[in-house]
Amino acid sequence: MFVQQLVNGVTLGGVYALVALGYTMVYGILELINFAHGEIYMLGAYIGILSLAVFTAWGWTQSAPLWSVIAAVALAAVYCSAVGATVERAAYRPLRRTHRLTPLISAIGVSILLQNVVMLTQGSSDKVFPAFGDPPTTYSVGNATITSLQLAIMGISAGLMAGLQVVIRRTRLGLAMRATAQDPKMASLVGVPIDRVITATFVIGSALAAVAGVMVAMYYGVVNFFIGYVAGIKAFTAAVLGGIGNIPGAMVGGVVLGIAEGLGAGYISNEYKDVIAFVILILVLLVRPTGLMGERIPEKV
Repeated sequence: MFVQQLVNGVTLGGVYALVALGYTMVYGILELINFAHGEIYMLGAYIGILSLAVFTAWGWTQSAPLWSVIAAVALAAVYCSAVGATVERAAYRPLRRTHRLTPLISAIGVSILLQNVVMLTQGSSDKVFPAFGDPPTTYSVGNATITSLQLAIMGISAGLMAGLQVVIRRTRLGLAMRATAQDPKMASLVGVPIDRVITATFVIGSALAAVAGVMVAMYYGVVNFFIGYVAGIKAFTAAVLGGIGNIPGAMVGGVVLGIAEGLGAGYISNEYKDVIAFVILILVLLVRPTGLMGERIPEKV
């Protein structure tokens, strides 16, 4: 059972890590908890399902199932990136110089707005992921089984996280993002286009959340307008666990949270798997508020 729950946990952990990266990137630059980020993930899942439903009606999923999934993921990433950039421009940028609570309340408002828009346009009932192609191949690892879909989720999550690290560490955009996170005023004085960097941060985080949303829709086979709230809280927990604002920390936090949830579901009860995330969040805030990889920042005088 241990290996099986470990496999399940790593699969979920990769998804949590992708969503947690959006939280931690925005917090690292704006010191804002973007509570609407979970809804971006939910939108990604819906766009993936709707795209594949259209592709199925056109006969594409029967003739080219893999390319249909890739196209659905790409559409979800583009759509959610546009939504993320729009939210940043309309709901957060005008409030950048206001009290810190103001954009936080705006984020909660955007979260509720997106939930209700999806509920009104798509209905409150569950959406089922369209069935097409062959069922995932199952492999045996000792007493555990692992499917080709789980392997794909793990591989895609690891690849995207590695790609993000390359962007952050080896590109001019990554350099600008790090400079903005360190001191936005000084960065603007040396010519860094702060507004564009912040928009790019929202675009990248939203694209990662969209990919995570499509993968979860494929994994569970069903979505609803409320999945963003729960997943958002868990991803936020993962970001806090790793050290919010710390990108490698968000990755580690996501995987650790997924494994803890998988083992808890296996050894305690599946009914309590959501409770485990909240217990971890409370324990981290009590014992180590800076997270596993966060740095303690000296208090300013």
